Amino acid sequence: MTDPDLPDVWDDRVAGALAFIRERLTGDYEIDGFGFDKHLTDGVFLPMLRPLYRQWFRTEVFGTEHVPKEGPALVVANHSGTVALDALMLSVAVHDETDARRHLRLLGADLVFRMPFMSEMARKSGATLACNPDAERLLAEGELVGVFPEGFKGIGKPFAERYKLQRFGRGGFVSAALRTGTPIVPVSIVGAEEIYPKIGNIRPLARLLGAPYFPITPTFPWLGPLGMIPLPSKWMIEFGEPIPTEEYIDSADDPMVVFNLADQVRETIQQTLYKLLERRPDAFSA
Repeated sequence: MTDPDLPDVWDDRVAGALAFIRERLTGDYEIDGFGFDKHLTDGVFLPMLRPLYRQWFRTEVFGTEHVPKEGPALVVANHSGTVALDALMLSVAVHDETDARRHLRLLGADLVFRMPFMSEMARKSGATLACNPDAERLLAEGELVGVFPEGFKGIGKPFAERYKLQRFGRGGFVSAALRTGTPIVPVSIVGAEEIYPKIGNIRPLARLLGAPYFPITPTFPWLGPLGMIPLPSKWMIEFGEPIPTEEYIDSADDPMVVFNLADQVRETIQQTLYKLLERRPDAFSA
């Protein structure tokens, strides 16, 4: 039996695609000072990620009421998965699961912006270099800024250390929040650890390629390109209560204040990860 509403759905999709192309051709869109192309993100990037987010990873999201509907916030999450798909899935969650449908402005490692094609796509999707000046400027402009303080230590850790947070660097993200009086929203992501279980690292090849690691997983490089397909793990994302920073605004350069606040954020994320894992007993459940 056919769905009578199906032709209307396809008509809407075709009309939307034609409108998108017309706007691109006429230049009827804006790009901000960081290179963020909202028109391209809404029309191409997010639709490409949604099937992965919804059908493949079957993502569940909790605590969306903690994401500010307006004004700046620093969204801080754990990092994992060998390939940083968690950053992309978090962007979809922030946009699609909240009423305000805001865009998360991700802070990326310099390696991302040294790769020609990847750099262009990252800029257009709203990402920028993970440095305090850029972070503070975005926060001052009232944006939601996403940061993963574990960096490559998080996404590149072996599968045996899954869901154990790595060191949070020097707490630069805390300094950026303090200088702008911005609340910090801790986020815990369960599911990314299982998409590419890292069981080995070919260090000589990583050095040759200028990469932080060259992973060996149960499917890569043994299955060739097929080994790059992420395993369909069950994802859960929880946004925690915002941690205010206004009272510490004069302590942005105090190492002890920065360390203690960073440790508070890290511990909050870690404890929430444990709770989410208890709620998700099977990594590949429906």
